Amino acid sequence: MSDNVLRIFSYLPNPRVWKALIAARYLGLSVEVVGDKPKELGNWLWDFAARPLRDEEKVPENPNARQSRRGFSGTLYKTDAFLQTQPYGTVPAAFSADGKIGVFESNSILRAVARSGSAEHGLYGRSPMQASRIDSFLDATLVFGREAQVYLLGISEISAELHQRMAGAFEFFLEGIEQALSHHDYVAGDELTIADIAFACDFSQFMRERLMRAGLDAASLPLVSEGAENTYPRAFAHLYRLIEQPEFVEYLGKYTEHFLSERS
Repeated sequence: MSDNVLRIFSYLPNPRVWKALIAARYLGLSVEVVGDKPKELGNWLWDFAARPLRDEEKVPENPNARQSRRGFSGTLYKTDAFLQTQPYGTVPAAFSADGKIGVFESNSILRAVARSGSAEHGLYGRSPMQASRIDSFLDATLVFGREAQVYLLGISEISAELHQRMAGAFEFFLEGIEQALSHHDYVAGDELTIADIAFACDFSQFMRERLMRAGLDAASLPLVSEGAENTYPRAFAHLYRLIEQPEFVEYLGKYTEHFLSERS
């Protein structure tokens, strides 16, 4: 474990975790990931040393038992140490190699990996100003990702209001990416950075709306991404170029097959 720059506990599969793993592969670093399917995390001890619980531990008297409040239902088992390092109590949850420092929010976990590698690689820019520009895109991507998460979780019983909100967020985000790519080969400049990694992972996750058409069809609503390849050609071309790179294929390969197969 000491050879890992980070340890991550999360539900799996999770494109938000893959951001850090893709960056680690580019940098030649090791990141350990522990977790399970979302519905199984209630059977785990949430901790730096996360592990499946024994049946006799899954009782209300367990001092680690907590009532879940966001994203999960029922009882979750979180240690005091977990909540000290992860004050919001959410996943993905990352830890320093010794477990003493917690990092949360997927783009912050991504930054932690990038900062652990050689600055010569350029994944986090080559100057403080370039790093700040990358941060700008990471923040915009995080806002988009949160809107997408609410949308995808609610798509089976979609409302016109939620659909309209997602359409607005999609348009705003993609217009910025399209504009950036009209001046440079990559999102934040002339070489690949963690801004590209975050873009590819979060946008690929949003594209799963194309696997969830039934809810939209039932509400007589179109895909938010309908025809978007024509409206934002640079953004989609960049996405396709990234996810075909071996560092991305390792994690996103099967996850993106559904929309790559639709590519004209």
